[in-house]
Amino acid sequence: MAELLFELLSEEIPARMQAKAAADLKRLVAERLKEARLSYDDAQSFVTPRRLTLMVDGLPDIQPDISVERKGPKIDAPEKAIAGFLKSAGLTLDQCEQRDTPKGKVWFAVSKEKGRATTQVLADIIPDALKKLPWAKSMRWGSGRGRWVRPIHSLLCLLGGEIVPLAFHNTKAGNATHGHRILAGDKFTVTDFADYRDKLRTACVILDSAERQQIIRDDAELLAAAEGLTVIPDDALLAENAGLVEWPLPLLGSIDQEFMEMPGEVLSSAMRKHQKYFSLADNAGKLAAYFIMVANVETEDEGAAIVDGNERVLRARLSDAKFFWDQDRKNTLLSRAPALKHIVFHAKLGTLDEKVGRIQALAVELCQYISGAQRDRVRSAARLCKADLSTRMVGEFPDLQGLMGCYYAIADGEAPEVAEAIAEHYSPLGPNDKCPSLAESVAVALADKIVTLIGFWTINEKPTGSKDPYALRRAALGVIRLVLENNLRLPLLSIFRTAAGETEEDHAQELLDFFADRLKVHLKEKGVRHDLVSAVFALGGEDDLVRLMAQVDALGGFLATEDGEHLLIAYKRAANILRIEEKKDGTSYASKPEATLFAEDQEHALYNAIEDANNRTVGALEQEKYEDAMAIMSGLRQVVDAFFDQVTVNAEDMALRRNRLNLLSEIRDSLDRIADFSKIEG
Repeated sequence: MAELLFELLSEEIPARMQAKAAADLKRLVAERLKEARLSYDDAQSFVTPRRLTLMVDGLPDIQPDISVERKGPKIDAPEKAIAGFLKSAGLTLDQCEQRDTPKGKVWFAVSKEKGRATTQVLADIIPDALKKLPWAKSMRWGSGRGRWVRPIHSLLCLLGGEIVPLAFHNTKAGNATHGHRILAGDKFTVTDFADYRDKLRTACVILDSAERQQIIRDDAELLAAAEGLTVIPDDALLAENAGLVEWPLPLLGSIDQEFMEMPGEVLSSAMRKHQKYFSLADNAGKLAAYFIMVANVETEDEGAAIVDGNERVLRARLSDAKFFWDQDRKNTLLSRAPALKHIVFHAKLGTLDEKVGRIQALAVELCQYISGAQRDRVRSAARLCKADLSTRMVGEFPDLQGLMGCYYAIADGEAPEVAEAIAEHYSPLGPNDKCPSLAESVAVALADKIVTLIGFWTINEKPTGSKDPYALRRAALGVIRLVLENNLRLPLLSIFRTAAGETEEDHAQELLDFFADRLKVHLKEKGVRHDLVSAVFALGGEDDLVRLMAQVDALGGFLATEDGEHLLIAYKRAANILRIEEKKDGTSYASKPEATLFAEDQEHALYNAIEDANNRTVGALEQEKYEDAMAIMSGLRQVVDAFFDQVTVNAEDMALRRNRLNLLSEIRDSLDRIADFSKIEG
């Protein structure tokens, strides 16, 4: 068994493309190895800013031989047809076999195909995989016509220590590579993966991205701790920095005090977006006047010149930000709101100013369902929630929208609740994002998302398959979290219709169905069965998510009991019998059973028990005491079991049979009053 080592050395690959490229290379080569009948023990891919590396261990030296069969014409076919078959197969007639088939005796050509040397196969597989490697962007260079993400410098390809004779974009593979561009420029040869990895490290290249990330994390924490500070966690920035350097060297820099009067988020955003710096915090969690940068070289002055240069660059960046901060505060946030008339939200949905008007109207309407929400504050917050989009700061740092509106509102003397609502109205942005709980924030956040959803529903721009360009699934999940985590009793259908205004078509029910699907996704992540949600939603008319969840919880608890499990079995048994007999008879058995036709005590007992349970559950359901309703239903278990044990439903007497089938429909209908049990799995 042999080891494959492949490396493509190029100019710097953009950090955001590296991880996917390494995974794609491994996948594409693995797929082609399988197609070529070449098994292996292990495959690993690696990536640095300048190199893509693949190691495949346990490859055979040669492909296994295979037997190839080709079906030919019948033995009594015209000579011309047989001759053509023999010519295409490259065989003589005495080398073929006759076999019986349903259509008679047929000629079969059977030949052995000898396996090729793995080296030869790899010389075809790897260039093909590289050609199919998907890049978000690619380029041409020099006089060649080939495209790649960046200009290629060299290829290294070894199988069992021997060079694989392959080429890609006029570059031939060898057994040599280069280390760090600055710290170790000399070329060196390698024999296998272990030798390659060790020599790269000697040449100041750490091959494994995870190891580079760990070095950055550990060294950054040490530098911060020396100043009594901590690094603000940022996994995405950590991965990006690891994709920018082959020999990571974290360094500590400082921020001029004149910039510290700005909001910490502005400093962090400027450092992260433009410079890829890590922010630091003091013991109180406040942004500190320091940053961590990651260099790619070691210097004699221990990075002092590098730090000095980066501090100058940061000073210029923050000077721009401070200018925006100072200029933006010269005008009130309210005075900026009219500028939204000149920003189009969507061609079919009007401007942002028009959208804000719809948000404001709905947010005020929602106040009646949100305890503690003051209409005047909600009205002000809704009117101002998008105003910061016209500021210079948000124009430069779009990720600060909402947050800058909060700071500017505070500077204008707005109530803290108004400012907080402006900051939080985009939340929650995802499953891990904090959900607003302040009454005014909840009202504006709900209104913003619902107005967006109903707007796109009215113009028929809905998510399809994996496509969701307007993030409507995320908006729906945001509404669900806002409702459930704040225990809001919202009549969603009515609210959707209010948000839609006067339209010829009612999209509210369709949007509610979309919410049902999103709710299943949300609850699945929390371990709640989706079929229970479907069973409750199927009752129809339920648009209160809090009440629905109470029903789902009660139903789940009921089915977890022995009585609930047996009743579900009985329900499905009754439903199956009814379905079969109704199809056979071409009629529906849904009439009320006649007590005078009961011939067995179990029929009387079941009928009376169902009548009693139905009467008792009415009050429990009206008072939303769903656990009590389930407990009442569990009392049916014994009489239902006794009925199926002692009574023959399909009696010879047709009147008796019809009456018993109607009694079965009573079992089904009684349970379907609390949930559609046909939707429940198991």
